Amino acid sequence: MSNYFRTALLLAALTAIFMVGGFLLAGPQGIVIALGVAAAINLFAWWNSGSAVLRYYKARELNDPTHPLYRIVAQLADRSGLPMPRVYVIDNPQPNAFATGRGPNNAAVAATSGLLKLMNEREVAGVMAHELAHVKNRDTLIMTITATFAGAISMLANFALFFGGNRNSPFGIVGTIAMMILAPLAAMLVQMAISRNREYQADREGALICGDPEWLARALEKLEAGAKRIDNQAAEHNPATAHMFIVNPLHAHKHDSLFSTHPNTANRVARLREMTGNTGNLGVTNPATAGPWSRSGSHPETRSSGPWARK
Repeated sequence: MSNYFRTALLLAALTAIFMVGGFLLAGPQGIVIALGVAAAINLFAWWNSGSAVLRYYKARELNDPTHPLYRIVAQLADRSGLPMPRVYVIDNPQPNAFATGRGPNNAAVAATSGLLKLMNEREVAGVMAHELAHVKNRDTLIMTITATFAGAISMLANFALFFGGNRNSPFGIVGTIAMMILAPLAAMLVQMAISRNREYQADREGALICGDPEWLARALEKLEAGAKRIDNQAAEHNPATAHMFIVNPLHAHKHDSLFSTHPNTANRVARLREMTGNTGNLGVTNPATAGPWSRSGSHPETRSSGPWARK
């Protein structure tokens, strides 16, 4: 519950920035206009986000129930009580994955060809469980709400720049200029903090879904190393989609963590490995006897006997 409480506090902080900063920058009418426009833009993006991002990355839908990735997602969805999402593969050498869709009933999960080439069956299960956790927690909706407020704050700053701002502001012209700079910056920082918090929650929930936190921990280490070595050109050309991926496709190690949409991978791995020693208290099923990996009998470190060896 602490992660949900943190998210709620951050959303409340974002709302406060919008209300106070908006009034000082543009007055009551400016607040209404900015919120209305930002809500319309982001609701349209949310409604169409699933199909749009899949088209952008040229994702290929899997409809073969015998395909290893499809089989893993189907059993994980059943395990977590979710409807079966659509499953896609993206022809991209960078190992990565994301989930999209308005909610559990129209969700989609996608993995890159680089991920499938790099990882064994259990690690893939850890990644897909993380993405299903995003679906279960309706994180797409949460981030849409967050983007609406952040976008409205930026819009208010533009109102103040072009139309002179709220003449009743107690801060005067200097204060208004400072608010024009600080309010959008604060909103961006809160937005990124919410994104990082949702990633931590999806890690925890994903570990419970797949049955072993270590599988996701090992996957994250491989994903981080792969994302640092291999460029994702499509993501570089459209960085607004970067927050969707399980690890930052834009080489997050080059940027200050304060401005990152993803938590530090080492911190994520450490939290997951803390869970490993407490699985008996978390309701995690014995991974040796549950999930899609139990059928193949493959050792977690033996890729040749895993599902990707089969064509």
